[in-house]
Amino acid sequence: MILRTLLLTTIVCLVGLQSSFAAPNVILIVSDDHAWTDYGFMGHSFVQTPNLDRLARESRCFQRGYVTSSLCCPSLATIMTGRYPHQHKITSNDPPIPAGMNAKEFNRSPLFQRGRDVMNQHMANVPTMSRVLKDQGYLCLQTGKWWQGHFSHGGFTHGMTKGGRHGDDGLDIGRKTMQPIYDHIQLAKNESKPFFIWYAPMMPHDPHTPPERLLERYKDKTDSLHVAKYFAMVEWFDETIGDILKHLDEKQLAKDTIIMYVADNGWITNPQTGRYAAKSKQSQYDGGLRSPIMIRQLDRIQPMMSQSLAQSIDFLPTLLHSVNHPEANKLCQTLPGINLLDDSALKSRTSIYGECFTHNSVDLNNPSKSLRFRWMIDGNTKLIVPDSTNEPKAEVELYDLSADPHEEKNLASLQTGKVAELKSTLDRWWKP
Repeated sequence: MILRTLLLTTIVCLVGLQSSFAAPNVILIVSDDHAWTDYGFMGHSFVQTPNLDRLARESRCFQRGYVTSSLCCPSLATIMTGRYPHQHKITSNDPPIPAGMNAKEFNRSPLFQRGRDVMNQHMANVPTMSRVLKDQGYLCLQTGKWWQGHFSHGGFTHGMTKGGRHGDDGLDIGRKTMQPIYDHIQLAKNESKPFFIWYAPMMPHDPHTPPERLLERYKDKTDSLHVAKYFAMVEWFDETIGDILKHLDEKQLAKDTIIMYVADNGWITNPQTGRYAAKSKQSQYDGGLRSPIMIRQLDRIQPMMSQSLAQSIDFLPTLLHSVNHPEANKLCQTLPGINLLDDSALKSRTSIYGECFTHNSVDLNNPSKSLRFRWMIDGNTKLIVPDSTNEPKAEVELYDLSADPHEEKNLASLQTGKVAELKSTLDRWWKP
């Protein structure tokens, strides 16, 4: 009887030990065209983001987070691969437009798809977040924005996008349904496997078509209906985050799931046209590049608000360590980012870097041909260096982000020594 009791106790302990070291599920949330200022926890005076605010409270939240490039396709490729655009070579949204052909003609021509095939191959040439997790037994679901053709090109086992330019059926997620996410979670449970979900809805991205009930909240907050629609889209997106958090709570998966968050690039609404303003999307400014970055796993990751510099290149190395990948150290040696849960790595980082390219690539295999700007942040100082070919009229810019967060006072002519010092550092990072 005593031996039987000891045996049962041992089995229970072993089962508990195995459960405590089970591979965590992963959900990566990517907001789309969302300014770094437009969150309650980032200090916006009236935009309602209660679910993102909750996520921030429960996360290691980096309020000084950045993407590497302020355009959707290259930014998403960096998130997925952990590499800068000049490394993975997906620098632009679309292939080069041939001489004598306008954009609409080109997008309908076979040449357009040939160009996209080259871009898709660039994605296939490097490890991706989903491919690495799939190799560890994860069921990987793609939803929302996805520029690299069929979802399988990124290493997903399941997905919504069949090959359209930037998402096709995947763009239904968030705006029309959340069911594919719930179904994937159930599938993983049925097969006793961990899941990875890429949730990148086209939200708050235009078309800005929020429900009227949300639009009514913002009509009296601004003189521009365009701006009101954008703010309502932010809240609509936030509601979908609430749906995900609620589902994890109901399925008792919150403690077993890592949630990671970033916006692919910023957005500032032009109040007259409804399009993006000059210092946001596609620009070299924080309005296009900055985004809060969050990582949550309840009872495993200590919540905190951090002013350390974080970047989208950091997601893959952070994830490799968080899921206890057997080759995490080896793989991370090939990546430029750091583990955002490693305090010593955060403390030793003093600078981050990035680059902005033309909307349509100039040369699909030579990133330097499409370059517009390189930039870096050293502490609170930001340097922007234009490319002489693609931006011949642009000036070198230097900003003190602590005193001038919206980059209104260019200090380059007043601090030429600082410009020279930082430019030397920028050249050591990547000099085309």
